[in-house]
Order: sequence, then C-alpha cells, then structure tokens
Amino acid sequence: MNIILLSGGSGKRLWPLSNEIRSKQFLKLLKNGNNELESMAQRVYNQIESAGIDANIVVATGKLQVDSIKNQLGNNVDIVLEPMRRDTFPAIALAASYLLFEKHIDPEDVIIVLPVDPYAERMYFELLKELENTVKVGIANIALMGIKPTYPSAKYGYIVPMDKDKCNRTNYTLVKRFQEKPTEEYANQLIEDGAMWNGGVFAFKLKYIIGAIEKYLVFDSFDDVVNQYSKLPKISFDYEVVEREESIAMLKYNGTWKDLGTWNTLTEVMDDNVVGKVVLADNCKNTHVINELDIPIIVLGVTDIVIAASPDGILVSDKHQSSYLKQYVDTISQRPMYEEKRWGEYKVLDYLVCDDGTISLTKQMHIIAGEEISYQSHKIRNEVWTIVDGTGDIILDGNIRSINRGDVVNIAIGVKHAIKATSDLRFVEIQIGIELSESDIERFECIW
Repeated sequence: MNIILLSGGSGKRLWPLSNEIRSKQFLKLLKNGNNELESMAQRVYNQIESAGIDANIVVATGKLQVDSIKNQLGNNVDIVLEPMRRDTFPAIALAASYLLFEKHIDPEDVIIVLPVDPYAERMYFELLKELENTVKVGIANIALMGIKPTYPSAKYGYIVPMDKDKCNRTNYTLVKRFQEKPTEEYANQLIEDGAMWNGGVFAFKLKYIIGAIEKYLVFDSFDDVVNQYSKLPKISFDYEVVEREESIAMLKYNGTWKDLGTWNTLTEVMDDNVVGKVVLADNCKNTHVINELDIPIIVLGVTDIVIAASPDGILVSDKHQSSYLKQYVDTISQRPMYEEKRWGEYKVLDYLVCDDGTISLTKQMHIIAGEEISYQSHKIRNEVWTIVDGTGDIILDGNIRSINRGDVVNIAIGVKHAIKATSDLRFVEIQIGIELSESDIERFECIW
C-alpha cells in the first residue's frame, strides 16, 4: 500500500502549546499502550503498522515541520517538502510525483491520502485496505471514507450517498454530491438522507492524480514538479479533483472518530487531567491543566475549565469557549518560544533589548544523547553557552574538546562551531547582537 500523510496547519486553536512550528499533531498529550505520552502523528503512524498494513508512507509537509516529524517518527521517515504553502491539491500532487519518479511506484498502484492527525480506532486503518481494493477493482475512480456523524455538526463537510439504502446494506455506495459546512438544521436533514462526514481520506490510482497534474505542468521528473510548484493552483484536493469527478465511491466508517482541533475535543480523549507541575484540587470538575513551564500551577474550585501554559503563553478558558480561541491568538505577534528539533528541543527564556540597541536572546537547550547541532557560524551575533548538565564534545574552528557541567563557551561572530551530546546535554545559550535572526546561519560539513 502507498500512503500519503498530510501534515500542515499552525494549530492556533491549541495555543499556547501549538505555534507556527509546533502544530497540533506534534503535541504529546495522548497515552499509548505503554502508558507513555505520544502525539497525534505518532499515534497515527503506529496505528497504520498495528493494523497490519505494510505501506510506503510519505509525509507531505512544509519546512517548518521537518524537525518535529523526524524527531517523533524517526530520521528515516520519507518526507516530501513543499517549496511553499499552497493547499492540499498541490501537496498531494507533489507527493504523488515523488512516488512516481523517486520511489518508482507503478502508475496502476493505488495511493491513499489521509491527514496525519485523526483520532480513530484500529478499524479506521483496517478500512484503508477496503478503500484500496475499491479503486483497484474499478468500482470508482476515487474512493472516500465517510465518517458516521455523531451529531449535526456545522463544522464538517458532508458526503451525500447516491443510495441511502445500499449504504445501510453494504459497506460502500456511489456518491451523489457534497455539502460544505451546512447549518445545524440542514445537517440534521443530511444525516437523515444518509450523509456522512468527509474525513479527508481519498484513494485513487497514481496515474489518475498524475493526469490531474498534467493539466497545469509539463514534467518528466520530480524536480520538474518542484521547480514549477508555484504554477499549481492554490486549491484544496476536494475542490480541484473530488467535486469534479463523477465516479466516486464512499466506504462507511462507524467507529470512533474525532477532530482534535480544539482544547474542548482534545481534553475529551486525554487519560489524565493534569500534565506537568500541577496541583489540582478535589473540588475541581471536568478541568484539565497542561503545564510545560518549570513553575507549579495550583487550581482550586473550578468547573469545565482548560488551563495550558508554555513558553509561548498561558491560556485560561471555559472549555466550550476555547473553540473561539483562534481570533484572539491572531492578535498576538511574537516568535515561537518553543521548538522541537531533530536533535532535541529548545525553550526561549528571555528576550531583552538594551538601551544601546543590542539584543539578547536566552534559550534553554536540550540535545538528546548521540545527537548533534550542525557545524555552523553566524555573521551578526555572538553566543555564550553555559553547560548545565550532561557531557559532550564541541568543535570550535576545527578544534575538538570535551565539555561538562559548569563549562562556559564563548563563540564570537564568524567562529565555526558544533556540539554533540555523549549523554543528554542541557545548556543555556545567550545570543547577543544588534539583530538576531534564525536565518543567520551558514552551515559547513563536519565529520566527528
């Protein structure tokens, strides 16, 4: 099986834990079978494997999410990087061309596309096999997964079946039409007519989507598609492909399915009411507190509340009202204060503009044992590293030495430097300069 996982979005509805770089699918708030915290992306990746699916999995994403994906899914995960943000049709087109030209997948093979963050049962992933077979035997050009609605939602699109009775007798029916985000009253009527939620899961033959790309591009290689990516229309796969196709089948999924896009829905599936340094009094009801800070939070006598604290900010909200969070987050303009990297993570502790215009930025850095920060230099900033815990090796302009707790390293403008952790390594990094920018990095090849 060939699977394209779509990983996008900024996750503003789960602020302050999510930001431009750390989208909702990377928040480790769910429990796995070993009672360990895992993210939505990790959960989906593991569920595909546990469903007995042997698949070529490709993750289509933007450059800001690459480190989080590699950190959580492993360095060997297959990633197709969008040159720019456009929409789901260009992203799927790019990943499909990668499968054709770089992975040499047969054009007759079936491709399945699904989001990287659905919350569903194992049977959801087992249904992917039926979805693949529906296209393989020629029942339809595209097969979709319809999610059985649990209430008349105005937030989701609906798939209206051609034959309601057949949908109840068998596991698939042909599709009559689509309805985008109706009123709740109209949604009730759609559900009575047998309509299902559109969960964004598609299946089609590889040659089918390649034909859709050929409407816009002339190409003979994956690089051709990458270089012409801006010529693809900025439009969803639903609008560009699905709603123009007449031969569509829908398979019905009757199990648990949730879009964990708001604090209200996410807390419904969390196993614990508290994460981090939290004291939650017994007189609190239906209250969840997630604390990523190193200071404690004490909560007394509240009901139906979600509290979330991270280096990016603190949220205190009624659970129902948390679904309206995005419009308020849009008023905040600041750089992400937490970022997960392929080598570990960092948190911003302080940002200071001095009277003479000099800027200092203080980060708490954590490098996982065996990982390293690339060999690099900076043109407009100095750095000071204070080792807090752990051991490692550092290179300064080609000279290697070991570092331990208590060591202080001064890195001047232009000095090439890299650091590798031999055990989990924690240190404080202070950047100092007239201008501080994450793009102020020149990287070099380094062999330890």
